[in-house]
Amino acid sequence: MCALVALAFLIPLGISLGERTREEAIADAARRSALVTGALAVSTEPAVVQRAVEASGEDPATRPVVHGLGGDDAAGRADGAALARAAADRRSVVTDVPGGVLRLDPVVLGDSVAVVEVFVPDAALDEGATGRWLLLAAVALALVGAAVLVVDRVAARTVDSTRGLVQAALAVGDGDLGVRVEPTGPRELAEAGYAFNRMADRLVAARTDERELVADLSHRLRTPLTVLRLDADGLDSDDTSVGSFTEAELDRRRAIRRIRQAIVTLEGEIDVLINTTRKAVAHEAGPAMCDVSEVVRDRMVFWSALAGDQNRPHRVSGAQLRIPAPVPRAELAAALDAVIGNVFRYTPQGTAFEVAVSRRDGYVAIRIDDAGPGIANPDRALARGASDQGSTGLGLDIAKRVALQANGSVSIDRARLGGASVVMLLADPEAVPRQVNRFGLVGRMARDAREPKAEGRRWTRRRPSDG
Repeated sequence: MCALVALAFLIPLGISLGERTREEAIADAARRSALVTGALAVSTEPAVVQRAVEASGEDPATRPVVHGLGGDDAAGRADGAALARAAADRRSVVTDVPGGVLRLDPVVLGDSVAVVEVFVPDAALDEGATGRWLLLAAVALALVGAAVLVVDRVAARTVDSTRGLVQAALAVGDGDLGVRVEPTGPRELAEAGYAFNRMADRLVAARTDERELVADLSHRLRTPLTVLRLDADGLDSDDTSVGSFTEAELDRRRAIRRIRQAIVTLEGEIDVLINTTRKAVAHEAGPAMCDVSEVVRDRMVFWSALAGDQNRPHRVSGAQLRIPAPVPRAELAAALDAVIGNVFRYTPQGTAFEVAVSRRDGYVAIRIDDAGPGIANPDRALARGASDQGSTGLGLDIAKRVALQANGSVSIDRARLGGASVVMLLADPEAVPRQVNRFGLVGRMARDAREPKAEGRRWTRRRPSDG
């Protein structure tokens, strides 16, 4: 295709150059003829005319021939008709003859008209044409070579872009939704690359939304399940090993046992589902932000209703203003429900509790205090899977995982109410970095360096479990 385009451009150019060569040869013939016509205008003496003819050219074959002076007209190549037409029209005539071209220029001499004939051979007409055609051929080859190089580079980019798009599509088909392509190549392929990236982004968003929905549904199931657990704990004993019971009483106690076992099993399944989906969502969605105060107020709407049913005094403080934290909202809600749920699960009905939110030392602190018996072994309570009464131990573990995700921590201390105080520290994204003191320590670390911290895990009362 490129060669055809080059030829289509160069052939007319070659023809034009050939026509220019012919015109130049005829113009040279006109100049030689002008020498003779000028001499005739001065004198018609044969000697004068002969000198002018000889001066017009060195080649006798191409010297001008004068017709109409009474000399031998047979020396020329022009026929009588062409001479008569030039004399009658009194204008120059160019006519083709065997072996070349004739130029006939009439000269008016009083009552008669002489005609000067100049012969231009084919060799003069085609002089330089071969060189020009060779030059054009070289130019054509250069254009074709350049076109081949350009087409090769364009084709290489197209192939690379297509290959990258195919590999990315295969990766997405294998489940890797994080792959993206660099839109390159022709416009159509670049548009396909942009469309592919947009499709992958929408797939990631759709899968994240789906997992968020599953996790949220699991989280919503967990709160009423806590109510069922508390109600089941309030039922009679399910022990059938001691004492004598009627058949009806045995059936009732066995039913209570099955209810409690089903609730424990369901709690475990929901915990696994929440942890699995939350972990996947956090990995895909990346860091998120939420308003701690809004989450605390929202979750206390549920727990306040349950506290009213159990006659538990409760209080919320510090949750009036917006306090951001670098964790997803649903993650923080799950952690808060886990810790407050432990208060309801492992303290007697009527036990007071308090939820407080504050900002200090570059952290957002969420404190859950209760007036229960406390936690006998805080380290064991914070360990994953550890429990004193056979539960899964995921309550505080969920809170610890959320706090670590926000570059914070979870600690257990003695509450002002007399029971346990669980404190979640989350990094404050709006905190201003503190100035480093001369000891090279910042904030609370500097105070700890100057004042040894008192032992904070001395207990006088025992709490059954962390849940």
